[in-house]
Amino acid sequence: MRLPTRLTRALVRLLLAFSLAAGVMLVSSTVNQAAADGCFTWNRTLSQGASGEDVRQLQIRIAGYPGSGGHLAIDGAFGPATRAALVRFQQAYGLSADGVAGAQTFNQFYALQDDDCTPIHFVYAELDDGCGGSGFDGGPLSESATRFNALKTMWQLEALRHAFGDRPLIVNSGFRSIACNRAVGGASNSQHLYGNAADLAAGSQGFCRLAQQARNHGFGGIFGPGYPGHDDHVHVDIRTSNAWSAPNCGIALTELAAAEEPDI
Repeated sequence: MRLPTRLTRALVRLLLAFSLAAGVMLVSSTVNQAAADGCFTWNRTLSQGASGEDVRQLQIRIAGYPGSGGHLAIDGAFGPATRAALVRFQQAYGLSADGVAGAQTFNQFYALQDDDCTPIHFVYAELDDGCGGSGFDGGPLSESATRFNALKTMWQLEALRHAFGDRPLIVNSGFRSIACNRAVGGASNSQHLYGNAADLAAGSQGFCRLAQQARNHGFGGIFGPGYPGHDDHVHVDIRTSNAWSAPNCGIALTELAAAEEPDI
């Protein structure tokens, strides 16, 4: 009998808390049992030098922890950057920060993900077509590729959310189809077209704190108050070069050539 997702997650959290309190690692059979949420299952310990799809799935979930101004490649190769990001993830959740992904780390992932592999605090509907439509078609990429980019964006948003004590983030806009992007006056090569971007409301954090904190969670594009057209939201995207500008928040234009379009 399959347990409801919420009950499964509650049991996972209970098991994780017990393992931490006891100072022991859960055995691999418990890891597999905890994967009853219908998403990806890890079945081996991962450390530097490993490679494969399980490493890629690990990287998706820790891409929000690359260090200030950094970006983690989602390439399925467990190198020093992946280890450093994993240590930061483990520290953020109070796990043993050894840079090795074992039962404690995997159980934390299971507790954080829903059946469709999205993080528990975000859903695809928050990031799909922003002009009254739905889904991830109508852009320059295939629907599946755009949807995968949206998934990566959500996991980095989950890291940003956790940095604020798990206070909710309000997503105003995510993916835009070509028609939608044209209708709202977006740049011709906007990151929104690819599922790479989200526009955030101030929420309880405030625009400037969002823009400032986003620099620590792998977001290459950050535009906020003081940048033209961004006084009422903070744009974040997962490009892998840094273009940051929120002058009213003390963030100057960073690593962006004067002639280069900001892709927002």
